Amino acid sequence: MNHLLRSISFIFHPLLMPLLGVIFYFSKSPRFIPKEVITAKLISLFILTIILPILLYFLLKTLGKVKSIYLETTSERILPLILNCIVVIIVIQRILTPTQIIELYFFFVGILISSMTCLVLAFFKFKASIHMIAVSGVFMFFIALSIHFSININGTLALMAIISGAVATSRLHVNAHTYKELLMGIFIGVIPQLLLVPYWL
Repeated sequence: MNHLLRSISFIFHPLLMPLLGVIFYFSKSPRFIPKEVITAKLISLFILTIILPILLYFLLKTLGKVKSIYLETTSERILPLILNCIVVIIVIQRILTPTQIIELYFFFVGILISSMTCLVLAFFKFKASIHMIAVSGVFMFFIALSIHFSININGTLALMAIISGAVATSRLHVNAHTYKELLMGIFIGVIPQLLLVPYWL
């Protein structure tokens, strides 16, 4: 059980959540989007939101700025969160502009707001759960998409609820966060997505 709970934190790492949201969008959107465009977007996002952060992480680790991929202290979080904000800004300016795919544009604007909020809290020595920020933000985006496209994705939403609970349990099990930090993570993930829904729903 110990290995399973630790694996959950790794499998549903925050780095993977934005791309998961984008893949889900393309799989459910009724709009016609050329396959070439989808492929180009996914490859670009994979490089920017997963490959680049991993490379930056190893650079920061080599420089002694971080100790692990889980960024266990608030001081370790500051530089990676700043870099993450820069990456997300590049995404919304170059890859997912509002004139192309407005839903994904505001999804990433929400991610940017969540990241900036987490960064501000880190300066004040508060460690909100980045895992919960990521999974709850994607969960809220899925709910909004189901309303926006009038599609029944109850099974997916139920699965996301289970995943959210599993991630929270995992983070508690490894003593990475307190209940307060997990709840703050949920709020930071959900509220920006919720507030931005009227701009694209």
